[in-house]
Amino acid sequence: MNSITIVNRKIRVLLLGVAMAVGPGCKKFITVPAPITSTNAANVYSTDATAAAVMTGLYARMMNTPISQSGFTSISLFTALSADEMTVYNYNTQITGQYPPYYLNALTAVNHAEPYIWSLIYPYVFITNAAIEGLNGSKTLTPSVKQQLLGEAKFIRALCFFYLVNLYGDVPLPLTTDYNVTRILPRTPEKDVYTQVIADLTEAQDLMSANFLRADRITAYPANAAERIHPTRWAAAALLARVYLYTGDYPKAEGEATQVIDNTTMFSLTGLTDVFKKNSAEAVWQMQPTITFAPNASGEPILYVLPSGGPNTSGQYPVYLSDTLVNSFEQGDNRKTAWTDSVSVNGTTYYYPYKYRNNATTGAVTEYEMVLRLAEQYLIRAEARAQQGNLSGALADLNVIRSRAGLGASMAATQADILSAILHERQVELFTEWGHRWLDLKRTGTIDAVMTGISPIKGGSWISSKQLYPVPQSEINQDPMLVQNAGY
Repeated sequence: MNSITIVNRKIRVLLLGVAMAVGPGCKKFITVPAPITSTNAANVYSTDATAAAVMTGLYARMMNTPISQSGFTSISLFTALSADEMTVYNYNTQITGQYPPYYLNALTAVNHAEPYIWSLIYPYVFITNAAIEGLNGSKTLTPSVKQQLLGEAKFIRALCFFYLVNLYGDVPLPLTTDYNVTRILPRTPEKDVYTQVIADLTEAQDLMSANFLRADRITAYPANAAERIHPTRWAAAALLARVYLYTGDYPKAEGEATQVIDNTTMFSLTGLTDVFKKNSAEAVWQMQPTITFAPNASGEPILYVLPSGGPNTSGQYPVYLSDTLVNSFEQGDNRKTAWTDSVSVNGTTYYYPYKYRNNATTGAVTEYEMVLRLAEQYLIRAEARAQQGNLSGALADLNVIRSRAGLGASMAATQADILSAILHERQVELFTEWGHRWLDLKRTGTIDAVMTGISPIKGGSWISSKQLYPVPQSEINQDPMLVQNAGY
C-alpha cells in the first residue's frame, strides 16, 4: 500500500491519534481519558476531550521523530542540504546515506533516502481528512470545540499540501479517506493545489480562535502566559500571507501579513537570543518537542550543536553550515554571533546553527519548535510592497528586521535592488528554517544561477530539473496514475 493510501481507514487513523495523545511521551500536551477501545469512529468524536486528542496526537506525531531522520521537521534539514546552507562532512564516507543525495542534488526515484518527505506528509493529510469527516459528522461536541478542531485540521492539511507542491510540483490531492478514490489519484496541477491550500486556510482563519487555547480548546491562556502550541486564526493568516506571496497575489499577501504585524498585543519582535525560546513573543505558532529519547529538547540542537571534536561521519554530527551561508552575513550582523557558533579542529573552523541551543536530554524545556514567526511576516510584506511599487513601505519593513540585527538601513533604491536586498535578508534571517532558502531560490527564479555555482563546490553538478524532488518509485508502482517528474 502506498503512502497516499497508508491511512485509508478512518477508524484506524482516529484511534491512532487518540492513542498517541495519551502515550507517555506526549503527556505534556493534554491529559485525556484512557484510549477508546470501540471500533465505532463516532465514539472518538462523542466528547470534546477525545476529539481534541486526535489533533493533539497529530502534533505529537509530527514532532516525535528527530530532525535527522523522517520527522516533519526534517524538511528544514534536507532542503538546507539541497540549497546552499549546509555541508555534509566527508560525504563520501558517511555511514548514514540520507544526507549526501540531498547535499549533492543527486536524488533518484529509487534512492532509499528520498521517500522520507513524501511518505511522512501524506499520512498527516489522511489524518486531517479523517478528522474533518469525523468532526463534521459529530452531533455531540461543544460547537466552539468542533469549530476550532475543524480549523486546525484544515490548517495542517494546507501546510502539508504547501510543502508537497513546493517540493514535488504537481501532486495528488486527496480530500477524502475513501480508499477507492485515493488509490488511483493522478497528480493535480500546481495551481489547483494552491487553490485548495488557500481555501483550507481561508476556512481555518474563520474557524479558529483569535486566542491561544488550552488543550481543551475552550479555555484561553492569559495573554502574558500563553502556550503557543495550538494554531490560531493568526497562524492561518501568516501561512496565507506566504502562499499569496508565492502565487503572486501581492495585495493579499500584504493584507494578511499586516493583520499579523498589527496584532501587537500578541506578537512582537524579541531580542535575537529569545526568538526560539518556548512561548516567544515572536511565535505565531510553535510545536512542543516530543522526541522519545530527548523529550525536553527540539531536534535541531541534538543534530546541529557540534561537540569540541567537530563533525563526524558516524551520523551523530554529520552536518555544519556552509561557507556560503557563513560568508553571507554583513559586517556587524548580530545574527552571526547570536544564531551561529563554531568549533575549531586541527586548524579548521566549523560553524553550526545555534538558533536552538538546548540539546540536553533531561531538564527543563526551554525551546519549542518555531514554525511561523513574526519576522517572516515583515519580510513577506516588504516583498509584497516592493512588487507593488511601494518602495518606501518595503524599505521600512526590511529595515525593521535589519535594525533588530544591529544593521543600518538598507541602501537599496530601485525596485530590483530592494527585491534583491529582501532576498538576501531572508537568507540570513530564515536560514535552516523550514526550507525557506530552497523555496525562495525556486520561486524567485534564481535557483539555476545560484546552484550552478554552488554544486561544483559541493562536488556535484546542477541540472534545473533537480529543483523538484523525484516521486518515490515505490509510490508510482502502487498508483498507475502517478507519473515521474522530468529528469528522473
